[in-house]
This record gives sequence, C-alpha cells and structure tokens, in this order.
Amino acid sequence: MAAPSPGPREVLAPSPEAGCRAVTSSRRGLLWRLRDKQSRLGLFEISPGHELHGMTCMMQAGLWAATQVSMDHPPTGPPSQDDFSEVLTQVHEGFELGTLAGPAFAWLRRSLGLAEDDYQAALGPGGPYLQFLSTSKSKASFFLSHDQRFFLKTQGRREVQALLAHLPRYVQHLQRHPHSLLARLLGTRLRTYFIVMQSVFYPAGRISERYDIKGCEVSRWVDPAPEGSPIVLVLKDLNFQGKTIKLGPQRNWFLRQMELDTTFLRELNVLDYSLLMAFQCLHEDERGLGSSLIFRTARSVQGAQSPEESGVQNRRLLPDAPNALHILDGPEQRYFLGVVDLATVYGLRKRLEHLWKTLRYPGRTFSTVSPARYARRLCQWVEEHTE
Repeated sequence: MAAPSPGPREVLAPSPEAGCRAVTSSRRGLLWRLRDKQSRLGLFEISPGHELHGMTCMMQAGLWAATQVSMDHPPTGPPSQDDFSEVLTQVHEGFELGTLAGPAFAWLRRSLGLAEDDYQAALGPGGPYLQFLSTSKSKASFFLSHDQRFFLKTQGRREVQALLAHLPRYVQHLQRHPHSLLARLLGTRLRTYFIVMQSVFYPAGRISERYDIKGCEVSRWVDPAPEGSPIVLVLKDLNFQGKTIKLGPQRNWFLRQMELDTTFLRELNVLDYSLLMAFQCLHEDERGLGSSLIFRTARSVQGAQSPEESGVQNRRLLPDAPNALHILDGPEQRYFLGVVDLATVYGLRKRLEHLWKTLRYPGRTFSTVSPARYARRLCQWVEEHTE
C-alpha cells in the first residue's frame, strides 16, 4: 500500500437535493437471482422493486456526497502520499460509505478534463443506474450511469487493496502516457467495495459489435445473439476468429501503446486483464483525416517530468469526440479500445490455478499464466489481428 493512513475522517454527508432516498434492499428470493441469464443479457434499468435498487440508491447518494467534498476542497496540486491513503467515511441516513484515496482520484479526474459537477450529475440520484448482465464468470455486479458514460463494478477487498497499492504508479503512468489505453479509474468506495471508471463503450449509440479479448482460447467463446435480437453481448476471443482490426496509419501507435501499457502491468505483477473492443461504422463525412481530427499536443505532454521524458510518450491523433482517449479511427470503422480489470495479482492462488489448468488443458492456451507471458501473448494477439 501507499504510506500509512493518517487516520480515517468521518463526516456527516450532505443530502443530494434530487431524489433517490437510500433504502435497504429487499430480498426478492431465489427465483429472481436464478432467472435464465442468457435471456436477460444486456442493460436493464434498476427501478423500484429491483433487488439492487436499494444498494444503487445508496451508491448514488454516497457518490453525490463524496464528489461534493472534492468540489468544496478541490486539489491544488499532484496528490501526496496522504492523499493516496486517505479514507473519508460519510454518515448518511441509514448507512455509511467510505471514499478511498478521494483527493488522489479527484486530481486524476481533473487531469482528464472531467468536470466534477458533470461527474456528480451523472453518478448521483438524477436518474436510475443501468444493470449490465454480462457473459463474465466474475461474481461482480456491473452498472452504468443513466447516461452510460461511467461504469461501476463491485470488487472484492483483495482487488481493491491491490488497486490502492498500485494507485501511485498508475497515476504516474498516466502522467507519462496521457494517451494510455488503460481504463481511467475515477474512484473507489467502501461498503460493498466498488470502483468507478470511464466506460470504454461510450457513446454507445451506433456500436455494432463488442469484444473482451484475453489472447487465449479456454472459455473464450460466447454463443452469439440471434440476428435482430436486442440482447447486448460482449463476445470473446474465439468469436473474433477471421476478423481484423483495420487501423491504417493508426496501427503503429496502437501496437506501441499496448506494449507500453502491458509492460507497466507486468511490472505490477498483474494478469487477467482484458482488451475491450467495440466497432462502429464511420459515416462518409467522418472518414479520413479531416476536420473531425485534431492533434492534442497539450494533452500529450501533460505530466512530463523532464524534456527528455516527453520522448517516451506515445502521441496520436485524437478524434474530436466524447471519450476520445478510448477511440481510434480507422479508414472505415471507429474502434473503442481500452484495457480493463487491472487488479488481479499473480500470487500463490493464481500460481496454483496455473498449475491446475496446465494439467486440465494440456496444449491449450488459458488466461492464468505469468504476467510476462500474459503481456507478451496479448501484444502478439493485437499484432496478428490488426492491419
């Protein structure tokens, strides 16, 4: 972890003016949780009566209040060691919620050009969250803000501790590589542990295909939805066979940034992360290097520690669009790209899992391998599937 905590602060949280009072989630019984998952894949509004409505109301109220603190006390400079280890506990009506490393995340949001009032409005009680039921084997719950701009995921305590331990180096990496493909983590909360990040798939209106890529084959197939189905599926490696990411002149940048980001994750001893991808056909007036593309030198050099260090930054053309850091425009398609799930450390449990999978899947590729091999294999997958 970072420096020892100076001690948690506890405050009485302000109440959001607009509406969603936190209530205790009622248990809907076993049948609710055991519905056929395949028929419900996709996005669902968490309205009153949903089993998770009470929990998400508490998340909204907690995030609104925690963001208000950072608005009232904005960061004045890069985060200190105390900022990385701060725990702020806010007392709400009927529950408490802790914010971990709040000043550090507030500084990171500001460095991304994200206005705190926009962040608060999207994640606060202005509209219901959306539940995303995925094909992931994870026990985590996945949510989107009502505008689908921000992604929330419940996490285990071990994963959150790993994220906080790596947070200073993560912030430093984003300073050195402002165009990094790593998911932008925006906050961590304590009660049921959950994290907030920018959604890689935003804006989602015209997205036609979504993929979660790990560079292996075991358990990496998803049965596609029937043609014309409204089900939102995130497909996997084996579904991508025979397809190519056509980036044109942007390909070299993409390969280099994947190398930089996976090298960083390898140094953290992290594995099992995914490259998220989505496709969107460009309209005729969006194709080519026209007025819709700008070169953001200011963002590229932001955070450089010295003139020499700016040479390690991997600058690129950014589309003049929302979520530009996760978007690459090829000749005919727009690609949404981001590396997510950055908290799995290659410890004893993963080493034993590697041994077991080696015996169970001889000659086949699976996700639980050493961080060095994992990074190398994912970069190789990207090189083989791009042009």
